[in-house]
Amino acid sequence: MTIQTPSTSQRRRPSRLLALAVCALFASPAFAEEASKKLAPTPGTFTIEAFRLESGVVLPRAVVIYGTYGTLNAAKDNAVLLPAHYMAQSDGYDWLVGEGRALDPKKQFLIMTELFGNGRSSSPSNTPEPFHGPRFPVTTIRDNVEAVRRLLEDGLGIHHLKAVVGFSMGAEQAFQWAVSHPRFADRIVATAGTARCWPHGIVRLEGQIRAITADPAFKGGDYTDEPVHGIETTGAVWLAWLYSQEWWKRELWKTTDPKAAGMTLAQFTEAQTKEFFAGADANNLILQMRTWQQHDVGGTPGFDGSTEKALRSIVAPILYLPSQTDLYFPLGDAREEAQWIRKVTFAPIPSLWGHPAGAGASPADLAFIEGKLRAFLASR
Repeated sequence: MTIQTPSTSQRRRPSRLLALAVCALFASPAFAEEASKKLAPTPGTFTIEAFRLESGVVLPRAVVIYGTYGTLNAAKDNAVLLPAHYMAQSDGYDWLVGEGRALDPKKQFLIMTELFGNGRSSSPSNTPEPFHGPRFPVTTIRDNVEAVRRLLEDGLGIHHLKAVVGFSMGAEQAFQWAVSHPRFADRIVATAGTARCWPHGIVRLEGQIRAITADPAFKGGDYTDEPVHGIETTGAVWLAWLYSQEWWKRELWKTTDPKAAGMTLAQFTEAQTKEFFAGADANNLILQMRTWQQHDVGGTPGFDGSTEKALRSIVAPILYLPSQTDLYFPLGDAREEAQWIRKVTFAPIPSLWGHPAGAGASPADLAFIEGKLRAFLASR
């Protein structure tokens, strides 16, 4: 096991999903001024030698990239974990972090971890043979949680968390922490994400995977040039599910930034289709979709494949904030799961912004999340 700082030569690609999720805020001069004051996370790299995955495959060297804000106090009791959402990097929760905010680096030690497959942590694109490209094994949410547990305990000397706060695939990880390590965190917060990928989500993701693999340039994953057409096609599929039907009907894309204000529907969708996953690696995109598809807390050893049984085992209080209009993680699925959790505060986000509402896509969404989060973290 080693901890080191990543070199400045590592390629950095911003999360397209996060950019879309907060695009409305960037139209605000006040937000732009606040964003300019934000500090970058302190970067780190954690390496695990001979990391055995849930599937039994052993990665000779597994790397977890992470970033931190703030300082770990002497008692080591001010740590909050923020596990990444799809393809996000360690600045993927900047929309929720700042002095005087619910997540305040002056008071808390914030750890933002990056999922396997994002191109910086161990991924198809950066792992040597025999696991390069399409041969990289599927890593589960539980694999990611286990790797981060080792980072916390073996790397940072943290054996307890004030909270795990996760959006989307980060919410999937938050629920898994509550099941796999029931007393590791005092509180669990999940926004716009469920404890498993329900059947409709599996089908949606399969369609997006096939949009990539149908491109002849994909070549079974052994491409020499990225299958750009396939990547853009999966971006078009992704975009159709991102926002609510009413969001599209009301042409709310025109509020996202000045450039979009004059765009027609066709112009906006064309621009987003080309930009959404621009610069991403196709095998990395697929790997994280497979991770998402396969997730179910019921698959945790001891629960016999039962999502209900796993959720009923949770002892930590849960703040569950689904988006009322999420098409990725529908409200009905979240409501069903909430019935199985003993200590749950269930508060759907009243928004037309669909899935990105869970990342504070509009000022109202952000205010709602932050208000609920602040009260939840302060409660006894």
